[in-house]
Amino acid sequence: MREINFDGLVGPSHNYAGLSLGNIASASNAGATSAPRMAALQGLGKMRRMLALGLPQGLLLPQDRPDADWLRKLGFSGSDDAVLRAAWEQDPALLRNAFSASSMWTANAATVSPAPDTADGRCHLSVANLSTMLHRGIEHDQTFRQLRLAFADARFFAVHPALPPGLGDEGAANFMRLGESHAERSLEVFVYGERAVQGSAGQVFPARQHRAASAAIARRHGLAAADHTLVPQGEIAIATGAFHNDVVAVANENVLFTHEQAFADRDLVYRVLRRRVPGAVIVEAPAARISLDLAIRTYLFNSQLVTLPGGDMALILPQEAREASAVWEWLEEVVAADNPIGRLEVVDVRESMRNGGGPACLRLRVAVSREAHAAIDPRFLLDERACDRIEAVIAREWPENIAPEDLGEPDLWHRCRSARAALLDVLGFAAGEL
Repeated sequence: MREINFDGLVGPSHNYAGLSLGNIASASNAGATSAPRMAALQGLGKMRRMLALGLPQGLLLPQDRPDADWLRKLGFSGSDDAVLRAAWEQDPALLRNAFSASSMWTANAATVSPAPDTADGRCHLSVANLSTMLHRGIEHDQTFRQLRLAFADARFFAVHPALPPGLGDEGAANFMRLGESHAERSLEVFVYGERAVQGSAGQVFPARQHRAASAAIARRHGLAAADHTLVPQGEIAIATGAFHNDVVAVANENVLFTHEQAFADRDLVYRVLRRRVPGAVIVEAPAARISLDLAIRTYLFNSQLVTLPGGDMALILPQEAREASAVWEWLEEVVAADNPIGRLEVVDVRESMRNGGGPACLRLRVAVSREAHAAIDPRFLLDERACDRIEAVIAREWPENIAPEDLGEPDLWHRCRSARAALLDVLGFAAGEL
């Protein structure tokens, strides 16, 4: 078994509209001028770094934006340009939602249960409905089409559509898998938080993952009762701005890398984990050393924790974690201690960070056997040559900057569409396939 990280390529419509309630970085940068070309190149640079570390790397594609078809469902009519123009004139907020490039954060694309955990021995993927946020709730249809195409071989994969919108589901951002190795039947941990929480400054932070949604996915994937658990996220973490669990905890094989205040009942979570995974290693940041506020501002726990070909583990961290002295001093102690984490790799994903997503937000983890890996549509798998082709398209087609007022410009609408079409063409996707 090997783990493949499928990163979302930042789309040409990447902008700072501040649509994500409860996401501090998104809100604080609302109205700023974005840099889509730089953002996409930064994300691609992270993918190249993973390949250089000897890890398989996948890709999920930007969605079609601005989404005129979605606006038609809201009563606008006419050609695409007529629909977009009317939305901008009558309700600009709707066009901002239709313009969002947030599908880049593929940790929210789906929840993935690898084959060793499921009743039928296939890898199950359930597309997330993301119904808590309007701009994200429009993603799941296109996500389903991509995943159904990438994982089409029914011998190895089962791809499920999104749950009904009444059950808020945020995908793998509220999910962890812990076991002795990727190849072993493991404990799948679903983290939920249904109640909105008020922060210290009076702002309200919504909890996005419903317990019933997590339970439904566990049933749908055929998980045994002993092989999954549902645990509540710490309300103090939500109130500080941890809108998803992956902002305060990440797991890989037998290692849980977490903040002390990530879970509502920390001791119970640890007991369940140690009972089910006797070899579990818990690396915990004490609140006295790393405050929740600092952890969230630096996205320390939104790092990717990966197993390298030699067997040791590496943390793929944002630059912001390197630049915070208290965080970096603690991390140096972690890699010097007796645990599997032996390497720190720093990547620049500042454009994504400014919009509220770190390295782990940008990837969907899929653990597969060698045979299942070979059955994945190769157009969704990267090597250096594919990266070179993608980089050339980004450099040529992606807008350099997008200011808030640009969203109403037809030239930008056309450029975003033509840029995505050029990417699909260079990767071998036929017109209308996605």
